[in-house]
Amino acid sequence: MMQPQSDTPLFNRLRFILVETSRPGNIGATARAIKNMGFTELVLVNPRFPDAALQEEAVAFASGAQDILQSARIVGSIEEALIDCNFAAAVTARLREFSPPVISPRALATRLVEESNLHAAVVFGNERFGLPNEIVEKCNVLINIPANPDYSSLNLAQAVQVLAYEARMAAVGETRAVTEIGFQGEAASMAQIDGMYAHLEQALVAIDFLDANNPKKLMPRLKRLFSRTQLETEEVNILRGIARQILAQKNKGGDKN
Repeated sequence: MMQPQSDTPLFNRLRFILVETSRPGNIGATARAIKNMGFTELVLVNPRFPDAALQEEAVAFASGAQDILQSARIVGSIEEALIDCNFAAAVTARLREFSPPVISPRALATRLVEESNLHAAVVFGNERFGLPNEIVEKCNVLINIPANPDYSSLNLAQAVQVLAYEARMAAVGETRAVTEIGFQGEAASMAQIDGMYAHLEQALVAIDFLDANNPKKLMPRLKRLFSRTQLETEEVNILRGIARQILAQKNKGGDKN
């Protein structure tokens, strides 16, 4: 069997296999689910319709993941589907007396990331009947999704999404892509923030909100409040502008008197 290079990312060494799928829509929804999470390899074992990946329902449910459908391989046996794989995980809601070790989706994902020599497949059964015992027995582990025990039935594509999501999170962690949405400016310096506090204190005294002779804990509390916000330079300038306007209006009122 092929042994991938140790630096091969998980996205290039994890295969999703659907066995004897009945509904083309579920195949399309699966394509969408794995593409959402950055995976591309889909293999169909004896789907009910030979052209299932090309049917209108599959294309509609893929919702933009037609490239996954077009590149999906259709094979006649699980042996063909597992070619070049050195690890397989069977996903099933039904636990078997003589099954491989049972682990969670998260444990599987962690293992696949840590053991970078694994070229793995996650195997899903028919919508109604699941996976037959002879296929489960060919797999290294059995995956059981810890759903609500009172209602543990997941749609096929939902189960695929759970596994694909856990694999993605294990591979990339909590990092987020750099985006212009949620703009963050330059962090204000300590000197800028101290200047803002002094300016703000003057304005609060001017409008009699703060008694300079008996300040109590107002300024420490305001400092504590602002310290939790990670103030940016522009935000400091806005607050100083407010203080400046307050002082200007107060002085203008004083001049009239």
